Amino acid sequence: MGKLDLPADGLVHLWFLDLKKLGSPLMVFDDSDEELFLKPRHERTIRRFYLRLLLGAYLGVRGKDIRISRMVKGKPVLDPNVHRHQLDFSSAGSNGCCLIGISTAGQIGVDLEVSGRETARPMALVRRYFSDTEQQRFAELDEQDVNDSFLHTWTCKEAVVKAAGHGIANQLCRFTVTINPANSATMLEIEGDDAAEWRLRMVKPAEGHIACIALRNRELRFKGFSLSHRLTN
Repeated sequence: MGKLDLPADGLVHLWFLDLKKLGSPLMVFDDSDEELFLKPRHERTIRRFYLRLLLGAYLGVRGKDIRISRMVKGKPVLDPNVHRHQLDFSSAGSNGCCLIGISTAGQIGVDLEVSGRETARPMALVRRYFSDTEQQRFAELDEQDVNDSFLHTWTCKEAVVKAAGHGIANQLCRFTVTINPANSATMLEIEGDDAAEWRLRMVKPAEGHIACIALRNRELRFKGFSLSHRLTN
């Protein structure tokens, strides 16, 4: 893979990877439905491989030379003792696919979900995890709108949590986002921070998927890319 130009300030490079199409020795053939599939642990391994490969292409080094560490709050970052460039990243996986966001503008988080996915007992999850304001707005929804609104809101909130570096547990209730998929995704309030400093964007990276980009920056634009063939490190 050749050298990649770093994204400009406020611009996110968003990479979508269909891991089944890219192929891997870790893929397994399932006789029951006659198709290839990835076990969860193998999918995580392949996602990490391609993440390092892309980061290496941006930094002009081999993917195997990329060193990743974690912030105190758990967010993965480039090891500052090895890499001096201000490059932030986030990755997410769903149904054998992977989404990787790359930014030089600030803390980034991405989440990827299967569009239209039915959630078991969404209102119970809303009451358990979401902010008081979000709970009130969900209570006002018609029943047929709850699932789509839940998937939209969950995707936004997971992206924000990844960008901020918090773990999922006990953190989703500490900020509020718009819950209506028909409206632009927006950060409304966040504890200990200024909601105006955050930008959210819902995108459809591929047929059958939805995603959210969360960026702590007053500007958010994105450019989409995909990998269509297997690459080597």
